[in-house]
Amino acid sequence: MLEGHFILTSGFHSPHYFQCAKVLQYPEYNSLFAGMIADKYKDKKIDVVITPAVGGIVFGTEVGRQLNVPSVFSERENNVMTLRRGFEINEGENVLVCEDVVTTGGSVFEVIELVKNQKANLAGVGFIIDRSNGKVDFGTEQHSLAKIDVIKFNEDEIPEWLKKIPVTKPGSRGLKSS
Repeated sequence: MLEGHFILTSGFHSPHYFQCAKVLQYPEYNSLFAGMIADKYKDKKIDVVITPAVGGIVFGTEVGRQLNVPSVFSERENNVMTLRRGFEINEGENVLVCEDVVTTGGSVFEVIELVKNQKANLAGVGFIIDRSNGKVDFGTEQHSLAKIDVIKFNEDEIPEWLKKIPVTKPGSRGLKSS
């Protein structure tokens, strides 16, 4: 957990930011966390794991490896979550959506819509950090490894003490894809 003044992918401002990539760069932690989610879904006959780019890719790939199924990721193209790079989800497949951090669930909801549009079965959602402290409901079985209620502020509600800290926008939304 980093401290400072961050603009989250959700658009909220927060004095805290979870940079899971700093932990997931170490295979033993990625394997441990992914294993905890894979264990929750091992009896669900998962056919494919999908994550939104970029944050969930490393984690979702390891969940897929541990479930011995393909893992793919979705990307925004013209502001719409889509499958690129030859990735496919087939009709009737059981799909597990994975993510690193959930605040409002925006990216996960977009991936869920993508899965439904492919006429696949949403088997569940697994993620590492639930910044909503259980408030986000994806309408399916969901598991997080930690539920934390971290303070966040709308643009028009930023307190003076936070305004004094230089702003950082560390999320991946807005990255250009090629």
